[in-house]
Amino acid sequence: MRRRKFIALIGSAAATWPFTAHTQQPMKPTIGLLSFGSPSTVALRLQTFRQALKDYGFVEGQNLSIDARWMGEHYDQMPAAAADLVNRQVAVIVAAGTPACFAAKAATKKIPIVFTTGGDPIQLGIVASVNRPTENVTGAVFPLNDLVTKQLDLLHLMLPGVKTVGLLLNPRNPQAQGQLRDASPVLQPLGIKLAVAKASAVGEIDAAFADLVAQQANALLVGADGFFNTRREQIVELAARSMIPTLYPLREYVEAGGLASYGTSPTEAWHQAGIYTARILKGEMVADLPVIQTTKFEFIFNRKTARTLGMKISDNVLSLADDVIE
Repeated sequence: MRRRKFIALIGSAAATWPFTAHTQQPMKPTIGLLSFGSPSTVALRLQTFRQALKDYGFVEGQNLSIDARWMGEHYDQMPAAAADLVNRQVAVIVAAGTPACFAAKAATKKIPIVFTTGGDPIQLGIVASVNRPTENVTGAVFPLNDLVTKQLDLLHLMLPGVKTVGLLLNPRNPQAQGQLRDASPVLQPLGIKLAVAKASAVGEIDAAFADLVAQQANALLVGADGFFNTRREQIVELAARSMIPTLYPLREYVEAGGLASYGTSPTEAWHQAGIYTARILKGEMVADLPVIQTTKFEFIFNRKTARTLGMKISDNVLSLADDVIE
């Protein structure tokens, strides 16, 4: 009797095994996302990143997981966050911004890394070649840090009588020194003084603007920096309160009430990062994915802010604008 029950039990279990194996869900790949700021400060970029993944068949929550680490302005915490993503054995690390890329590169030589940066990836040491990456790193470049010369030319064109131009930099950004180096040769031949102010934390931004006022800066260029972008509303408000006409690296500042911006599109770079991440998940090798540079440059001008500052802008300047916000 016992033998018959045992055989029946084994037969019943065996009958369920093929069904269990057949219905077992495949494991979803996990992307590790390492970025400054927060989801709200890069909402449009995050949306385009997810859309690019979706275009290639990957939808978060269905067949894909995203383990996002938002560092705010805490650059020093990125290495630990990157190491934790490696320990969790994510399939790909998406490193948004140069500090995130440095942290990811230091954490792994095996897991594919897809980066976005506003600097020159070869000069920064992120990659040795843009045409054929030789390590586990590729990505998209939106060249903001190489635009200081053009940005200062535009600022002088808008304000031909300017005597002192301020430059707001984050000293913890590895590209800040290059931005400072590029600024002096533009201003010196014009007889314009350069006033440098620095901030790397929320509490330092107010002090930086007080320093600019003390140095009698009557125009300002905000350096390209991920932390500054997360604090763009604070920076725009301080520029307005200080009555300093300011040129920014991204159109988001102008949409928040800033005077003008000239730069490329980080959103386009995030979209490309999403495409590369999806292609890697589908089995493509990093070495076959060359580093891509975004090609869209735009000059955005806010006419309402100009009126508030009491500025008279020439038709020549307005004709150069790709978009004029009324």
